[in-house]
Amino acid sequence: MKRKQRPNKASNGIIDIRQMQLNDLPQVFRLGQRLFTAEKLPTLYRSWDEHEILELFQSDEETCLVAEDDGKVVGFALGCMMEKPRSAWRYGWLEWLGVTPRLKRHGIARRLLNQLTQLFIDREARIMLVDTDEDNTDALAFLRKTGFGQETRHVYLSRNLDDHPKSVERKNGHRNGKVH
Repeated sequence: MKRKQRPNKASNGIIDIRQMQLNDLPQVFRLGQRLFTAEKLPTLYRSWDEHEILELFQSDEETCLVAEDDGKVVGFALGCMMEKPRSAWRYGWLEWLGVTPRLKRHGIARRLLNQLTQLFIDREARIMLVDTDEDNTDALAFLRKTGFGQETRHVYLSRNLDDHPKSVERKNGHRNGKVH
């Protein structure tokens, strides 16, 4: 009798961490859509889009990694390098980190983070930065456990412009056949 495979195991038992390639972009995007939902993480949801991923990939291809299980992307770490003019400091920024829910707590996020950290060190970054929503308790616990600290509270504000007088005026102008 064939034993049923446990759902929380990698299909082939081996998770490969490698540099992201162009053909990985759709899988990374879809996984991010499942992870960063409006219900769970509204701030991250608003900024997760295909343009964000493509821009990161185009600007810092070396610091975009995927975790692959039997040809399928099951995790990603997307980072970039930042330099300040007239400063000796270079920063590595972990912008996105995600692992498919069925493989969480299997060390994949840690492996992605470790490899990205090494890439930042190789590129002479002196500090690694990351930010997340303050309600993202799983991410905060993971980041604290992996050595991130010196937390600073950041206030994120938004303003809905749909009711702004200029926006209403613009919409009314388009409805009446006028283009400004």
